[in-house]
Amino acid sequence: MFKHLLVPISGDKLTKQEIKEVIKLASIDQAKVTMVYVSDPLGPYMYSDLASQVIISEKIHQKACKDFAKRLFDKSKALIPKELEVDTLHISHPNVADGIIEAAEKSKADVIVMASHKRSGIKGFFLRGEAHEVILHSKLPVIILNV
Repeated sequence: MFKHLLVPISGDKLTKQEIKEVIKLASIDQAKVTMVYVSDPLGPYMYSDLASQVIISEKIHQKACKDFAKRLFDKSKALIPKELEVDTLHISHPNVADGIIEAAEKSKADVIVMASHKRSGIKGFFLRGEAHEVILHSKLPVIILNV
């Protein structure tokens, strides 16, 4: 059915339950899995009443994001059986949902598999998650894991 799954991961990494679901999906047709981490291209700025503005250089920020992504990928990949082909992709984009869609195009995935924050009610209305945005804007099918 699907030959290439794109699986976004966040700072929380993939949970063991999410990994189990991804493994089930990928095992059906021995699909390739590409994990993607989207980081903000702009470094944080810190302000304090006692100090002037502290700016983190772009180079330091990019290295920190790259190192963080590698740690997330390593932890997540350790939970996936060696029989499955797993790639990783680090995208720098100011909008996470758009970064996920960009990663899907770049990796030539045929489906996006992601978890939802499961926000409902007024929170869900005002704080739409990345999953909702990806569903609205992706040209690919999106599978939302119910974990």
